This record gives sequence, structure tokens and C-alpha cells, in this order.
Amino acid sequence: MSTDNRRPTLLFIFAHPDDDAFGPSGSLAKLSQTHDVYFLCATKGEGGENHTDDKGTQLTMLRSAEVIASCKTVGAKGVHFLGFIDGSLCNSLYHQIADAVQVYVDKYQPSILMSWEPRGITGHIDHIVMSMVTHYVYHRSPCVKKLMLFCKSESQTRDFMNDYFIYRPPGYPRDEIDEVIEVSDVWETKILAMQCHKTQIGDMQKVLKRPPVMLMEECFLTEEKGEKIKSSRLSRALHQK
Repeated sequence: MSTDNRRPTLLFIFAHPDDDAFGPSGSLAKLSQTHDVYFLCATKGEGGENHTDDKGTQLTMLRSAEVIASCKTVGAKGVHFLGFIDGSLCNSLYHQIADAVQVYVDKYQPSILMSWEPRGITGHIDHIVMSMVTHYVYHRSPCVKKLMLFCKSESQTRDFMNDYFIYRPPGYPRDEIDEVIEVSDVWETKILAMQCHKTQIGDMQKVLKRPPVMLMEECFLTEEKGEKIKSSRLSRALHQK
């Protein structure tokens, strides 16, 4: 009699190269020790900036290589690009994006999907679209048992990047956060993942100006199949007026 020794799979679904490193990279590094982790990146970061001296190489090539390196750094198995354009994610593409994600859900049969919280942390519309799409795919995929949406606490967002180019929502009160993963034991890995994104070095410098303790905890809104809607903080967040 054969025994199925396959590890469970987690798909991290996001909009831009560098979303992983500046987001839940510590949690991804820890979860990759027990799960097969794959990245689904909707775009190749066409709309971003290039903070390096290499202006001759196409930005999409640079940023694609960066997220592939970051993926390897945190121990993930690979990156799949969904082929959409940075800054273009919107309601009219909702089901095209969902169908592209569904291809890899069907292929890998993940037990966990991870993405952004419903407000996209920074308020970036691309992040919000990927959050909503991930929630949609979660509910129509029987294999997926848990949804993890990366968020920030109020204390983590207070007085940070107040000059951001769009409205940046505040973080969540601590009692509205479902799960906190402490990542001090993979701190060096998290830093290395950020350093992979050389074109975005300016953003890394802004992040690292914060006291390290502010980055040692990664917070999530979660939902698991079988939970009652009324008891899910994530469902309340999605339905807040």
C-alpha cells in the first residue's frame, strides 16, 4: 500500500514583483518549510520605477528576474506570471484574472491561498483587485481550505509613508487580526528577499527606516472552510460600510 507523502501547497497571489518581499516574505519563508509554496504574479511591474544604474535592460526583465530570485530566497518552488499589465487591474478584467489564477489552483490543488487584505494594505487598486479575485477563487475551489490575507496592524501603519502617492488606509485594530506570525527567526531571509529587488531599493530603504520590531510580526485576516460567516473577522471586513 502506497502512502501519499506530498506536502500541502500554498499559492501566494499578488500583483507586482516585490509585493512578496515587502509583504509577507517572513511568513512565506517559514511556511515554505512545511508547504510547497508557489507565487502567482499578475504583472511584471511595468509601471514601477528603476532605482538602479541599469537603464538599458527592459524593466519587466529586471523585475521578473528579481521576483524569481526573491522566490528562491524564501524557499518557494517557483513563480508564474499571469500576463496582465501593471496598473491595469480592474473590474472589467476580474474574471479573466480569476480564470488565470484558477488554472494554477487546479494544477497544484493548494490547501492555502494567500494574498492582500481587502483594502490592499496601501490602497493600491491592483492589490485590491488581487485580494478580491483570491477571495472569489477560494470560495469556488473545494481543495482550498484556508484563506490568508496579509494585513498591517494600526501600530505598524501609524506615521508611516504619510506622503504616499494615493490614500493609504490605516491598519487594523489588534482584536480584528486573526493570525500573527512572528518572523524574527527568519529576519535575515526577509532582508535578503527585499535586497533581491534592486530596482526598488528606494522602497526598501523607506521600509527599513522603521524600527525592526515593527516588521517582526506579520498579520493576517483569515478564513477557513466551515467557519460561520458571522464569526469571521474577514467577512466583517469585506462587508463593512
